[in-house]
Amino acid sequence: MTTYLDATEAPLKNTGQIKLYSKEDFDGMRKACQLTAGCLDEVAKMVEPGLPTSKIDEFVYEYGRDHGAVPATLNYRGYPYSSCISLNHVVCHGFPGSKPLRNGDILNIDITFVLDGWHGDSSRMYIAGQPKRAAERLVDLTHDCLMAGIAAVKPGNRMGAIGAAIQELAERERCSVVRDFCGHGLGRLFHDAPNVLHYGHPDEGPEIRPGMIFTIEPMINLGKHHVKILKDGWTAVTRDRSLSAQFEHSIGVTDDGCEIFTLSPAGHTKPPYVTE
Repeated sequence: MTTYLDATEAPLKNTGQIKLYSKEDFDGMRKACQLTAGCLDEVAKMVEPGLPTSKIDEFVYEYGRDHGAVPATLNYRGYPYSSCISLNHVVCHGFPGSKPLRNGDILNIDITFVLDGWHGDSSRMYIAGQPKRAAERLVDLTHDCLMAGIAAVKPGNRMGAIGAAIQELAERERCSVVRDFCGHGLGRLFHDAPNVLHYGHPDEGPEIRPGMIFTIEPMINLGKHHVKILKDGWTAVTRDRSLSAQFEHSIGVTDDGCEIFTLSPAGHTKPPYVTE
């Protein structure tokens, strides 16, 4: 049975209970999430063929430091980088590296900053140069899946409504939804209850209630949904080597829907991003 509790009364650990946050808590999340979103806007100016993804990771660390924040991923359970950068058939948790981007590469950049104890978690897709049509279609579809999931967030609905909306859209377009990873509760913890599945049925899962904070972050594959983890213990790739894409927003449930905390300050949604 799912239990809910006031976040002010909750221990600073994942107990499996769903925390309900206040308007003041939403203010803290808003600031952390907007910092992350602003960094993702700046990264859009960097992504181009020839750039090593390690340069993006260095920028993320410095951006956080300059704004009084720290990257949540750095040293998290031994993860050695300030961001996750996942190229082409990499589903998630990809390591930044020295290999330069190639024309047509698609990549997900996932950043979480901790600001004043609050976690701002978001990721976006980027394209280096000119993508192939199939890759462009996948990126567009994945963003549409994210927004379909967000549209299902309404008090009284079940969490399953989020996954059902995402799965229905992805499979209608003959793509697949990764099952091995999910969204999660968020706030003063990086990963908290509830788990947010990106597939399922609308009558499944906990009831959505005002005050909940969580991420929605669907991973959509051009091929089958199966993934495997590489020897580094982190990098997840598609088993059939098909392209994968992901977008992520952090949201807070309101009385009549939700607030997206990680909207782009520059108005970016999906690539191509028009930057100065």
